[in-house]
Amino acid sequence: MRQPIGRRGLLRGIGAGVLGSALTRGSAGAAPMPPPGVDSPLIFHSPKVEPFVDELPRLPVVRGDRLDIVASSTTHQFHRDLPESPALGYNGMSYLGPTVEHPAGRPLRVRFTNRMGAHPFAADMDTSLHGVSERFRTEPPASLHLHGGVTPPDSDGHPEQLVFPGGGIDHDFPLAQDPGHLWYHDHAMGITRTNVYAGLAGMFLLRDEFDSGLPGNPLGLPAGEFEIPLVLQEKLFTADGRQSIRSTFIVPEGGWEGGAVGDIGLVNGKIWPRLPVARGLYRFRVLNAASFSVWNLFFGNRMRFWVIGNEHGLLDAPVPVEQLRLAPGERVDILVDFSGLAPGESVELCNDEAPVFQAAILGEVAMPVFCRFSAEDRRGFTGPVPERLRGGTGRPAPLPALDTPTVIRDVTVSQPYELRNPPAIMSLNNITFASPDIEMPKQGTVEQWNIINVTPDPHPIHLHLVTFRILGRAPLRTLEYQLAHPQPPVGVKWAPSPRDFLAGPMLAPQPWEAGWKDIVRVDGGTVTSIIVRFPTAEELGFDPDATFPRLGAAPVAHGPHDHSGTHAAHGAESTVLQGYVWHCHVLDHEDHDMMLKYRVVR
Repeated sequence: MRQPIGRRGLLRGIGAGVLGSALTRGSAGAAPMPPPGVDSPLIFHSPKVEPFVDELPRLPVVRGDRLDIVASSTTHQFHRDLPESPALGYNGMSYLGPTVEHPAGRPLRVRFTNRMGAHPFAADMDTSLHGVSERFRTEPPASLHLHGGVTPPDSDGHPEQLVFPGGGIDHDFPLAQDPGHLWYHDHAMGITRTNVYAGLAGMFLLRDEFDSGLPGNPLGLPAGEFEIPLVLQEKLFTADGRQSIRSTFIVPEGGWEGGAVGDIGLVNGKIWPRLPVARGLYRFRVLNAASFSVWNLFFGNRMRFWVIGNEHGLLDAPVPVEQLRLAPGERVDILVDFSGLAPGESVELCNDEAPVFQAAILGEVAMPVFCRFSAEDRRGFTGPVPERLRGGTGRPAPLPALDTPTVIRDVTVSQPYELRNPPAIMSLNNITFASPDIEMPKQGTVEQWNIINVTPDPHPIHLHLVTFRILGRAPLRTLEYQLAHPQPPVGVKWAPSPRDFLAGPMLAPQPWEAGWKDIVRVDGGTVTSIIVRFPTAEELGFDPDATFPRLGAAPVAHGPHDHSGTHAAHGAESTVLQGYVWHCHVLDHEDHDMMLKYRVVR
């Protein structure tokens, strides 16, 4: 079988390649960038379209204790001047899915059905990745994951629990958890990036008596038309207006690429939309649903806004900011006051996060803007920004102090390069998804996970089942760490302690990161520490370590990128699944191979 080389691997070995002179660094170490206004010849570019001509779509809302969620093949018009493009959507939507609203603590049963036809990115699937077969091109499987859900393992959307077209599965979501901002998306093994990029994602808002989403709620938050989910994405389009997952001709069609910066911004499925806003306070539930990029979000006039919550509920009090960094998979709950705009005045939601080196060296630049807000000649929600959100009468309890861990667990994030294997692979603990050498925290234990990132890039790390708090981030003397602990061949677990290689004190998280989270941005060359408690079966009302049958009886294929050497053993076990996964939420990284299984054991 073909051994594809992702662009990251190619760039690492570029000195021996035909593109060496074109892609080498300058003497000062800066990536060669095209002059302003000149498109890089090394990457594909979307056609030029006029921004701010389409109105921002309001995503429909669904409610109920029993819901059907159906994934279908569709076509979608992303911009007024572009033709319909092949896409995927949920529940009859041409792209994305409806926002689910549900009361916290009330169980929800979802019947998930796959009605997809041939995949929009059939030619872009890399069948040498773990679990991916030729069948996926014409009969693409899906796996529905409620991101942030405290969910039994058989309903969590395990990446190997594949639902093929014509099939379905029931998911039981207890939702016995705090209110918050969840989302749902596809999680199919090896093709998560293609399924989500094509459109399989949607918002999920958990409510309670305090954060009810209704006018007159006890917290005095904007509601109704003044509370709006914003699904932010970046994308590339072909010359004929079809959405594209490829960014460079350097990686052949059908080869894993490793991720790319889009050159067009989308909000709720529309390219650079505009939203007419009343002159008052709005609440935006913001999701970074991109496959690749971390963004530094701010308003074009640098006006102040307030962060009121993270993924799993409200902060103790609003945190005023002028900008914030948001990684793929992260959500943030913000208040924005448009009362200072004159009627007819507008402001854009912008980004200026520079691309990582592997993207910049090809000429990729920051996607600069998402949408425009235009002030109308009417007053909107005129209530003030609340002084407090937690603690006291009519508010939920304040955030508790961080638990004291009894177990310290070191895990690593790396991009190992081996000449004997395809040189493009992303890894946790230097092992691949098929490895049996997994983390097995005990139920009821509070642990500190030190996530050691020896790469220069940020990686958003997501743990299924649990929520956690960020303890802090410490700089790492990466080179010394790696010289003292040489990284073994891929397939051998590697997670040495970073204790003697820290380059400075731990820095506390930003104040707006202080709440409960399920995903954390792990910056390059840092050790990011989180405090997580693994719940017991008695607390959950289900056994988190229960086994469950795989749909169908066919074993999962293992491609040549699976370096574990345990193909036969895993094939024999393939009819039974167990546990959860943790992974990078850069979806291209998750697919190859920055995702591992883990179990919560008694």
